[in-house]
Amino acid sequence: MTDWIETYRGTVPPWQCDVTEHFTVAYYFDRLEEAAANLTDTLGLRGGMPRQIDARYARELRAGATFHIESAPLDIDDGLRAGHRVVDSSSGEAVTWFDTHYDMTLSPDQRRAIGERLAIWSGPVAEPRSEPARTDGFIPTARGRAKPGDLNAEGIFCLSAMVHRFSNASGQTAAALGMDTAFLQRNRRGFSTFEMTLRISGALRLDEPYLIETGIGHLGNSSMRMIHRMTNPRNGTEIARLGQYGVNLDLDARRPARWPGDIRDRAAKLVVPVG
Repeated sequence: MTDWIETYRGTVPPWQCDVTEHFTVAYYFDRLEEAAANLTDTLGLRGGMPRQIDARYARELRAGATFHIESAPLDIDDGLRAGHRVVDSSSGEAVTWFDTHYDMTLSPDQRRAIGERLAIWSGPVAEPRSEPARTDGFIPTARGRAKPGDLNAEGIFCLSAMVHRFSNASGQTAAALGMDTAFLQRNRRGFSTFEMTLRISGALRLDEPYLIETGIGHLGNSSMRMIHRMTNPRNGTEIARLGQYGVNLDLDARRPARWPGDIRDRAAKLVVPVG
């Protein structure tokens, strides 16, 4: 077993914080892409897009925070499983964890070399979440086209671009429930994400269109799990799916707050059966 290696180091610019006043989730994925490329370089692999990413946000990073990312290969039994942890550089505390899975075929030499470097995952274990049997009842929440700045080195829609669009979909969903800008500002509320599972099944290239539709897979007293589905509307092919679990956050107390009755009633109409 070997130690994890540093694959990124930087800070949180104020302009990359969101309405909940902490580092926007899409920019975590932006830094993850850099860290993942540095890890695969170190392992002697050609970088590729992961098929699934389980993200767990343990603590907020605020404007001006310094952080770094440590990465390691975890398993080679089925493709490559790699781990990345975001560390507060000031305290040494791991604040966010990414458990990533790649569909790739490793040569015997690669398996041997990487097998000698496997690290132990000490982050949270991803809980299995049921997916909807169908998407009837999903509402349209984002639509657009892939722009030049959205593409990675392979010429396809990058992780951060996907998550930015899913964040837009989250905002549209919240507004449909009555959590519009006026509500958020008046009540000092925001939707704070603590868990994401991103599954990638396709790719978008330059100027290709996308459509995101959203349903609700879980509705609690203060929590909600949104399920966002991105497709290419030309043919209906699914590109990616994001399960986003979070809470109604009181921005002053920095604690979850119960959903108001009218918002909860609207949200209940978007709950889709899962199993």
